[in-house]
Amino acid sequence: MLKPKARWSVKDADAVKAEKLANSLNISNLVASLLVNRGIEEPEAAKAFLYMEHQEFHDPFLMNGMEQAAARIKSAVENKEKICVYGDYDADGVTSTVVMLETLQQIGADADFYIPNRFTEGYGPNKEAFLKQKEAGVSLIITVDTGISAVDEAEYAKEIGVDLIITDHHEAGPVLPDALALVHPKLPGSGYPFKELAGVGVALKVSNALLGTVQDSFLELAAIGTIADLVSLHGENRLIAFKGIELLKKTNRPGIKALLQKASSKDSQLSEETVGFAIAPRINAVGRLQSADPAVELLRTADSQKAAELAAEIDSLNRERQKIVQDIAQEAIEMAETLYPPAEYPVLVLANKGWNPGVVGIVASKLVEKFYRPAIILCLDEEGVKAKGSARSIAGFDLFKNLSECRELLPHFGGHPMAAGMTLAAEDIDELRERLNMLAKDQLKEEDFIPLTKVDLSCRLEEVSLSTIEEMNLLAPFGMNNPKPVVMIEDLTVTGMRKIGSNQNHLKLTLEQDASQVDCVGFGFGYLHDEISPVSKVSVVGQLSVNEWNNFRKPQFMLQDAAVEGWQLFDHRGARQLKTILERIPNSKAQLIAFKEATRQQLIKDGAASDCLHVQSTEEAEKTNLNGRYAVFMDVPDDLDLLTALFVQGVPERIYAFFLQTEDHFFSTLPTREHFKWFYGFLAKRDSFDLKRHSAELAKHKGWTADTIDFMSKVFFELDFVTITNGLISINRQGGKRDLSESIAYKKKKDQMELENRLLYSSYRELLELFGERISRFSKPVQV
Repeated sequence: MLKPKARWSVKDADAVKAEKLANSLNISNLVASLLVNRGIEEPEAAKAFLYMEHQEFHDPFLMNGMEQAAARIKSAVENKEKICVYGDYDADGVTSTVVMLETLQQIGADADFYIPNRFTEGYGPNKEAFLKQKEAGVSLIITVDTGISAVDEAEYAKEIGVDLIITDHHEAGPVLPDALALVHPKLPGSGYPFKELAGVGVALKVSNALLGTVQDSFLELAAIGTIADLVSLHGENRLIAFKGIELLKKTNRPGIKALLQKASSKDSQLSEETVGFAIAPRINAVGRLQSADPAVELLRTADSQKAAELAAEIDSLNRERQKIVQDIAQEAIEMAETLYPPAEYPVLVLANKGWNPGVVGIVASKLVEKFYRPAIILCLDEEGVKAKGSARSIAGFDLFKNLSECRELLPHFGGHPMAAGMTLAAEDIDELRERLNMLAKDQLKEEDFIPLTKVDLSCRLEEVSLSTIEEMNLLAPFGMNNPKPVVMIEDLTVTGMRKIGSNQNHLKLTLEQDASQVDCVGFGFGYLHDEISPVSKVSVVGQLSVNEWNNFRKPQFMLQDAAVEGWQLFDHRGARQLKTILERIPNSKAQLIAFKEATRQQLIKDGAASDCLHVQSTEEAEKTNLNGRYAVFMDVPDDLDLLTALFVQGVPERIYAFFLQTEDHFFSTLPTREHFKWFYGFLAKRDSFDLKRHSAELAKHKGWTADTIDFMSKVFFELDFVTITNGLISINRQGGKRDLSESIAYKKKKDQMELENRLLYSSYRELLELFGERISRFSKPVQV
């Protein structure tokens, strides 16, 4: 057995709806099933989702507040007023700032930007910044990707005589800011057809309203912010991402080109993954560690040399950010394991001085990945009085709802079921930890702490083809609410398996089903090489891709998880690296078994095993519970009944066969009846024969071994054919006729040789069948 790392939640598609969709659009049933599973059931909706080239954006003036905002901005331009674009320090905020600022400058505005410092000012508009802009002669402030919660700040802007236009997309509170205009797709009474725009999406709509068109240069920036902010990639967001990615492939912005070069990404191969894992993290890194201004400058500059310098600076900041995350994550993991063991704490609440508040969200995600528990990472101020941090959760534990239960401890908090941010007094951290853990213990079951993988569809290998994968890629760009499809294929045969990579920590597989075959690559799955036995049927979960090499294209499966149902046999007979192999078998699951005490003692002496069970009798074997364990057989039993008795209480998940032997019965000679007849005749011609002095000489003469002479002598003695005194063997003339099989030594030798033949010298399949037959005697039928 090989248990998967995660629970697989497989979604079954409505076959009738899938077939109807497949016929209507002339697409494969596999892709049609995928669309149906994602709620796209009608042909027209599916066609619009798959083929976006000629789709248009919604009219920006359908958004509440747009007419007032556009009119005030145009008035400010005509009157040569100073305008400030007030942004945010993440990738969405930075791209929003650039889109708005460059739009204003295109229409002749006297405009500049301001992004607050995460560390000295915190998130969102603040009165000090507004006053600073007023003193610099600004009469109009336009927020982007922020401001919908700035009730007090909006009132302050009125007091100091600055007009305020708020463009935002975050959830609004019960009280809205009293601003000149609120441009927001989600506000009550909003007539805008699409509600899920990112901050840069809203800025793009304002740009559209002011310029009368959606400019390509701004659309590529909108794609970056939209993908980075993890908003739903449906509707207009999907259109922004789709068209923006195509424009990014041929971008004229030196800053983006320089950033791609630093990330070793090619323009022509750019995708949503390039944005999400190469561009966005670098832009985000700036605001996480310092002022976000260099990120704005990078996206705006037309100077290639300056772009290269800024990209190098930002890339360096990103590496620094990665190191900070790594260090804090390691400290947090050690703290959790030492002070708050995850086995006892279903929610991890960790706090420390010196942790960087700009990266705590990433650290929280890493702890969720490590322990699969909700995690809150808090930074304490220098005085140890206040704490500020971020939280990430798991399926089944609504962070926002449970934090709301602790509202009196949290002067400021916000978020959604899976992520949140908060501030609180340091003295309240222990109580917050205690209360959240009590809530979690009431709400979460044991299985909730096993990671969950949502599988989009199950298929057979014959359904996987280049055309199917290309059709599936029509669902791109992938992202929030439209993830890259995860596919499950069951009952596969592994026809090839090897470790790859410089550290041998990756895996290359060849999977087969009926007449179909596919290559499979598992990054970080090298350990499975020792956990999948040769003839096991494997089920895999992962993603389909196209492997291109030397202009040859073929399907490829990218492994995310694997499982094997039923017990597995691992054949290590004759293995030389005994200790190394044993070290790879988890102690928590392994049960080493020796049938001979000498084997157990030798293992202890060699340092190969300290916990080995010595099984001498059927009674002891029947009391041994191997159910769900890894049974490791170190040597050969005296009979198969002893082996069989070990399966009385249950079936092990795995069997490791070593069968070490100190005495090799099978390849020693079992004398034939002719051997015995000649030896008896030889002895009958003499009064006696000195075994001690002459058995080796006789053996050499006959081409036998000395052991053969000793064995036949012992058999004759047991049958009362001879007497042996002080090494002198003599015929017993009074003995009667008896068959060789009546000798205990002869029978034991014969039985042992047959046993060794079956256990030591059989093929893998023969040994598998032997264990299977023994196990089946005690296997209980599955209750339906």
